[in-house]
Amino acid sequence: MDDRHDDLDTWLNGRVDPLYPPPGTFDLIRRRARRLKYRKLAVTAGSAAVIVAAAITVPQVVNFTTVNAPVTGALAGRASVSPRTGPGIPESAGATQPAFPSPSAAPLLPVPADFRPSSVTFVGTDTGWVIGQAGTPGQCATEFCTSVARTDNAGDSWTGVPAPLTGAADGASGVSQIRFLNLDDGWAFGPELWATHDGGQTWTQVDTHGQRVTDLETVGDWVFALFATCTGDGAAFASGCTSFTLYSSPAWTDDWNPVGAATSGLTAAAPGGGYGSASLFLTETRGYLLAPDGTLYAGRVNVVAATPAWQAVGHIPCAGAVGQAQADGQPAGALIGAEDAQHLILACTPHPVPGFGLQKKYIYASADGGAGWHMIAVAPTTGVATSVAASKVEGVILATDQGIDVLPAGGTTWQALTLTGPPPGGFSYVGMTTAQQGVALPAEPQAGTVWFTFDGGQTWAPSTVSGS
Repeated sequence: MDDRHDDLDTWLNGRVDPLYPPPGTFDLIRRRARRLKYRKLAVTAGSAAVIVAAAITVPQVVNFTTVNAPVTGALAGRASVSPRTGPGIPESAGATQPAFPSPSAAPLLPVPADFRPSSVTFVGTDTGWVIGQAGTPGQCATEFCTSVARTDNAGDSWTGVPAPLTGAADGASGVSQIRFLNLDDGWAFGPELWATHDGGQTWTQVDTHGQRVTDLETVGDWVFALFATCTGDGAAFASGCTSFTLYSSPAWTDDWNPVGAATSGLTAAAPGGGYGSASLFLTETRGYLLAPDGTLYAGRVNVVAATPAWQAVGHIPCAGAVGQAQADGQPAGALIGAEDAQHLILACTPHPVPGFGLQKKYIYASADGGAGWHMIAVAPTTGVATSVAASKVEGVILATDQGIDVLPAGGTTWQALTLTGPPPGGFSYVGMTTAQQGVALPAEPQAGTVWFTFDGGQTWAPSTVSGS
């Protein structure tokens, strides 16, 4: 009788060829694992990317010093420094984020010549992006001169990365602002809306159905934006707006929908007549929208499935001072920052004196999410305010067209500044990402620099956005 074990032994001892998974499986697994890591970091890196001023102890003295050596250090500021906060934005928890590797193996590109940054965003203390215009119109690599540069060492060096194929802000077309949530998901806007989900290697324009995006911030797994109906031309893309609507989308998709009825079709008619503006800022758990009539709306942002409708929580004490939009879309008369979900800072900055660089600036604080406000200080009249950052204990850092003013934490007396080498025209934006690190943008993009502080604002130094 034949041994029936022979066939089995032959099969067990034979060569086995493994079955491979479908193409792209390992890339999908890596991408999903990376996204899970980002979500765990959302409370820190995500909120820093959206940027409100972080929890900081505001220094007694801020000196602007120009250093010959390149900017160095383990910390770097973003502040949406998204960025206001965050660029526009929510607070960082003060933790130092590790430097992340590049999301792709794409070759590094040189920074275009004559880079003029108009917006900055960071996702941690080392990695950040700037967007702006570079080169000479008509002599750029494409028909557009819009450019993006990236740093992975807090401004020590910069490399060029692909940019949206569009021009500078010009009425209803172009872009001027940038926000990143993590190493994959980013947006260029103002007034068009472009998105990347591969770290900026490719950009896709989002159809806004004729509306302009005047503000955008990110936090957790979500991105929020103000879609507006506007008629302003040239660089004043956020002027002449008649209404604003708050939209949101999961960060890794381009599925934009209105957040709710309360924040849809907000009239842009400012008190006293004329057109107004609006601003958006986020914290780790709560978002805020300042409407043209001074109404403050708020809602949760740390939800899993969908964003709940936001509701009005009150009015700011200078409701009639929201004003028209600045060049970056932010209100000219009322600037808001957040130190956490409940503690807010407001700079009421009405009626600058034309031609003299003077402006009354009243600083208010709220400890209950904007329901009530109390005045904590009056800022120096010198300088027209452009941006504000807040600390955990009501410290204030105020950017103006003259420089930066600092109110010590818990104090009522503004510090005297030693302005050594600040850029002409002062600053258009300032924000803090950690207790020690922050960034500021010159009001004149021709300076080609991003300013960093690594000692809590005691000293600031410029980093030139170039390949050298």
